[in-house]
Amino acid sequence: MSRTARSRTRLRLGLTATALLTAAALVPAPAHAEDVTDYTITVDPDAEGAAIDDTMYGVFFEDINRAADGGLYAELVQNRSFEYSTADNGSYTPLTSWATSGTAEVVSDSGRLNERNRTYLALGAGSSVTNAGYNTGMRVEEGKRYDFSVWARAESGTTLAVTLKDAAGPLADARRVAVKGGWAQYEATFTASRTSNRGRLAVASSGAAALDMVSLFPRETYKNQPGGLRKDLAEKIAALKPGFVRFPGGCLVNTGSMEDYSESSGWQRKRSYQWKDTIGPVEERATNANFWGYNQSYGLGYYEYFRFAEDIGAMPLPVVPALVTGCGQNKATDDPALLERHIQDALDLIEFANGPATSTWGKVRAEMGHPRPFGLTHIGVGNEENLPREFFARFQRFRAAIEAKYPDITVVSNSGPDDSGTTFETAWQLNREGKVDMVDEHYYNSPQWFLQNNDRYDSYDRSGPKVFLGEYASQGNAWKNGLAEAAFMTGLERNADIVELASYAPLLANEDYVQWSPDMIWFNNHASWGSADYEVQKLFMTNVGDRVVPSRASTTPNVSGPLSGAVGLSTWATSAAYDDVQVTAADGTTLLSDDFSGDAAQWTHSGGGSWSVRDGQYVQTDEAAENTLVTAGDPAWHDYDLHVKATKKAGKEGFLVAFGVKDTGNHYWWNLGGWNNTQSAVEQATDGAKSTLISKAGSIETGRAYDIDIKVRGRQVTLYLDGREWGGFTDDKPAEPFRQVVTEDARTGELIVKVVNAQPAEARTAIDLGGAKVASRARVTTLAADAEAVNTETDSPVTPVTSTFRGVANEFTYTFPAHSVTFLRIARR
Repeated sequence: MSRTARSRTRLRLGLTATALLTAAALVPAPAHAEDVTDYTITVDPDAEGAAIDDTMYGVFFEDINRAADGGLYAELVQNRSFEYSTADNGSYTPLTSWATSGTAEVVSDSGRLNERNRTYLALGAGSSVTNAGYNTGMRVEEGKRYDFSVWARAESGTTLAVTLKDAAGPLADARRVAVKGGWAQYEATFTASRTSNRGRLAVASSGAAALDMVSLFPRETYKNQPGGLRKDLAEKIAALKPGFVRFPGGCLVNTGSMEDYSESSGWQRKRSYQWKDTIGPVEERATNANFWGYNQSYGLGYYEYFRFAEDIGAMPLPVVPALVTGCGQNKATDDPALLERHIQDALDLIEFANGPATSTWGKVRAEMGHPRPFGLTHIGVGNEENLPREFFARFQRFRAAIEAKYPDITVVSNSGPDDSGTTFETAWQLNREGKVDMVDEHYYNSPQWFLQNNDRYDSYDRSGPKVFLGEYASQGNAWKNGLAEAAFMTGLERNADIVELASYAPLLANEDYVQWSPDMIWFNNHASWGSADYEVQKLFMTNVGDRVVPSRASTTPNVSGPLSGAVGLSTWATSAAYDDVQVTAADGTTLLSDDFSGDAAQWTHSGGGSWSVRDGQYVQTDEAAENTLVTAGDPAWHDYDLHVKATKKAGKEGFLVAFGVKDTGNHYWWNLGGWNNTQSAVEQATDGAKSTLISKAGSIETGRAYDIDIKVRGRQVTLYLDGREWGGFTDDKPAEPFRQVVTEDARTGELIVKVVNAQPAEARTAIDLGGAKVASRARVTTLAADAEAVNTETDSPVTPVTSTFRGVANEFTYTFPAHSVTFLRIARR
């Protein structure tokens, strides 16, 4: 993932159910006539639909939002190896998360634990250190056991007093550990005497000592594996029954240096995620900066990913760097020897996963505790590269080497960070011409985009590459977002012959360390909860079916007038000046004219930043402010021409010129020089969530005046830059709220009718099963809530309700609740 999440909405949800359900279900008040829309669904059970692989839906794990350290990796000590540095985060020191008493110094010298573990703590006699863990502290529960370990060195001998406590006092009996001689690992176990969310681990030394890898794990981890995974988070992921696990990224893979962690490379601390850094004993694993602004301990590494995938019955799908950075860095590494090394690393990874225990890397796997191969079948090369030609040249080298040695491995390419645009189109052209097996698509868009694009894959070339939809989400965690994603997923299933794999992203978010939202599963140090999007994913992932049964549905009556709205100016991390704003109606009438020779009274400032009239220009001077929107005009305006002159003064990007402005969350804008001044695009904001309608590479020069013209006619928009047509689009695609797909479960013979009703009216639906002989009862699962509802730690209004519907026949009527996702499992006779 690469694009900054520009709004972080968290949500809540409520539940309604249809009046046709049995008494076991909730029965709503009767709807008024105007609150019901009539539909039809016609099923053709004898027609041949696409087969659906068991692996179609999976999960994507990236260490973002503290998903690994402080999340799925159950370690309770933060910065256990004293490796934090400003390379990770400008505010970090080697003692971040530690408090000291007495003499304590982090040292990097020849006395270290090992060459790859570069720093350790020198603790003076009579001194102590205390670790605060993550969030409010360490979560301990009364009666449960916690395993402490530390690597220590004390040539003259010392005794370590280890305590687990909070502000109210001890949380367990203290432990005393005798240390003597060179580096060795020491262990102890605590049994918590009471429950706390604010635990602290303290280590005091009677004599001088060196400490490293100070660790505390709950004994109770997922599948009780020592040094393992946090149980509640792993269980929530397992409950999805994912078909695959994509890991480890994401931007972790294609950012930073491509060098290794060694003396010859200068012990680089900002590297791409390289799998060999993350295996073997945890005390020998390299540390690394995380792209998302913190440190990676690599305690959760490639071996743990493979093992977790196996434990939950999922296919592992690792991603390796292609030596072209993305996520805003956009640089191709031109080093033939380094490229060859990374290609060999990819080959070694496959041997690590699949090789016999007698092979070089299979032996490493076996020594870590897994003699049997993991059964790797797919490997991704690269992630969201914005330089498609440079990426593809390197991808071909990887693919050729992998296919020569491992012809049964599917090598996955990608199409960049967006659903459309120049990078996307170029990447797809190269992938088709190169006869790539599978292409990884990523996009994060508004709920409206997902409602509008249910048919996205209907027209994909059936003879071309398959699609892996590796990252997608609508922008928000409210129930309306889950509804839009569910509607879109019916289209994914209908096109299962093209879309072979799909995963929502991101998977996890620690609520106190959020870099990206929305997310599927939220947590803190003591609780976890599934979002509305999680409930949608779980419903689809546990009710997939084995083949699509062709069906069709009527649509919602669509009433759409011309594109209308006021106009606006904005900036993003940029200072810019605007002048000579003219809005002219199609008949030539002047709607707005402002040369800023006076004040800016016609403009309303609704965003951030600092606006003022200077020397006959309207200037925004704050180079740090994001979305500084000012607007003018009437939201009812339509069929007009907008002209503005714009000059970039300073900053990271260019201009934002808005049209069709209804309010601050609903508008279009032409983003010139966006994405760190690398491309321009038209974005549509709907309820604050943005989607890209058209994009092209390009940048804006500082100090140059640009003439910007936007012509709006009906729902067609044409854009001109310095008098030359730049591009255009027609926004006339309906956001259809009623979507459905039908699949068949080969094991049970059941028809699974999946219906999404993403509107505030009930959907009274005549269902024709096409002559299929069916039982009179259906098992029903319903998700329904207020559109703005959000699941939280303390309230889960979006929760599945199961019931029985007793009116099934070859032809029957069912009323789907407003704002609902409903699955009916209908047995055949």
